[in-house]
Amino acid sequence: MTTETYEILAIKYGEFANRRRFESFIAADDHDGPHPIDYFVWLIRNANRSILVDCGFDEAEGAKRGRRIARTPAAALEMLGTSAARIETLIVSHLHYDHAGTFGAFPSARFHLQAAEMAYATGPCMCHNHLRYPFTADHVCEMVRHVYSGRVVFHDGDAEVAPGITVHKVGGHSRGLQCVRVMTATGPVVLASDSSHFYENFEKGKVFPITIDIADVLDGYNRLKALAASPRHIVPGHDPLVLQRYPALNSQTQGIAHRLDVARLDG
Repeated sequence: MTTETYEILAIKYGEFANRRRFESFIAADDHDGPHPIDYFVWLIRNANRSILVDCGFDEAEGAKRGRRIARTPAAALEMLGTSAARIETLIVSHLHYDHAGTFGAFPSARFHLQAAEMAYATGPCMCHNHLRYPFTADHVCEMVRHVYSGRVVFHDGDAEVAPGITVHKVGGHSRGLQCVRVMTATGPVVLASDSSHFYENFEKGKVFPITIDIADVLDGYNRLKALAASPRHIVPGHDPLVLQRYPALNSQTQGIAHRLDVARLDG
């Protein structure tokens, strides 16, 4: 089987600094201690293709939810010489507002999504306010329209998106959450997205409070470790430490775009 290797960029587009540990972990120690969160999308690229994982949210959505963005994901891509309009493959890890909020900025994209996530986001569970809170109805409706226009590729579990890039359903945080495994020169890197928001989740078995199945979350931590070359090749979805542990693409992108396909800076 042929494969390819890729460069991976973690692209920070926003943050929420006024967060506390009880918002990040069930039964958190030091529950009122500060615990900021970063918002990322991920660009996977080589000479043959550029693939985006998730598309974040915009200023209007951020204002509604008390979140700040420094730039839209599309604007961040432009900084890196990649036009959002030319992205043809966009992997949607799940349909929560901070991962699925700017579909319109990617008019050429086909969206790769777990079928279970579409069913969950449009099914009876959304009758419960607690379960629908992380979703935005307009985002979900937009994805439904893309289904009808033929732009959605559904997966049921593990699947190959491109040579060297696979998706894997892990669930737990949302019914159809998927992580992304990417072959790189340093071995397979796993973009955990929200199957592990922070390093502490998979390293210490701590569970994020927004979850529909704790057992699936905990099993997911083991799945991440099995898919990655090593635990050091697992990249959590929202941890500010990512920008400390991996180098910037260049001096102009410090704190914005950092490379994940190279050895970590902390050894």
